[in-house]
Amino acid sequence: MQRSGLDFEKPIVELEKKIEELKRISSKEHLNIQQEIVQLEERAGKLKRDIFSNLNAWQRTQLARLTERPSTLEYMKLMMDDFIELHGDRLFFDDEAVVAGIGKLAGHSVVIVGHQKGKNTKENVRRNFGMPHPEGYRKALRLIKTAEKFSFPLVTLIDTPGAYPGIGAEERGQAEAIARNLMEMSRLFTPIIAVIIGEGGSGGALGIGVGDRVLMLENSIYSVISPEGCAAILWKDRKKAELAAEAMKLTSFDLLRLGIIDEIIPEPLGGAHRAKEEAADILKEVLLRYLEELKELSIDELLKSRYGKYRKFGVFKEKGDES
Repeated sequence: MQRSGLDFEKPIVELEKKIEELKRISSKEHLNIQQEIVQLEERAGKLKRDIFSNLNAWQRTQLARLTERPSTLEYMKLMMDDFIELHGDRLFFDDEAVVAGIGKLAGHSVVIVGHQKGKNTKENVRRNFGMPHPEGYRKALRLIKTAEKFSFPLVTLIDTPGAYPGIGAEERGQAEAIARNLMEMSRLFTPIIAVIIGEGGSGGALGIGVGDRVLMLENSIYSVISPEGCAAILWKDRKKAELAAEAMKLTSFDLLRLGIIDEIIPEPLGGAHRAKEEAADILKEVLLRYLEELKELSIDELLKSRYGKYRKFGVFKEKGDES
């Protein structure tokens, strides 16, 4: 089992280490200490439930950023059959911060596009820490239009701190690439399900984030800026990121309440990183439910519903309105 070592998880990690040590001793010394092991496992389970049912926004932000969390490629491997990854934007190069391809999801032919971070420093350099260049969004657009051409549903998996802000990316049209994806996805003639699986950062997330259904994993985040960036702007102090995270309403629970997303996808107890296969099974079940629901809609109904979904975002009060 992977362990993140986050501060609030340390009591759980210590108990799990004791359990593993007792199991090792029991096997090696042939001791009958099963009752003690069971009691510790029950205690660990209760501790997990207590801790993970009371996480604050900053703690969920830390979970969302864990390198141990399942990545887009891991979800693709665990959920899909006959997956074929497709590369390149056919204009400049293959941006590995975005992965995309075609495969089967329990018999449904789907196109899937997502951000991809690395699991270590070498991989993160290769994947640009999950921050796409314009070519990543143009690769995504190529697959998005492929989904439309063959009437395949489109699934996007979002996990990025944001689009890459480098000079080269700006010179090659970063803003235009994201804006074009927003336009094309808003009028795409096929169902779209967008899922935030980790970080949903700024325009980098929005570049593949328009959907008929927008979902979030329980411990993911979705915001216009990072808590550190918000703290630096508002308080001139990045160390106030925890305060900013609470104010920004970036958790799945906040965004469901505000009507920005459609559903929270529960994670295994302790987070998706502790049980990747179980997390993938839960996500797959939810995706299949929405695929069945959306395929019943005509293209006209789909586009009208999608338009209405985004038009109703936001709440305001006029002066003198006491309601």
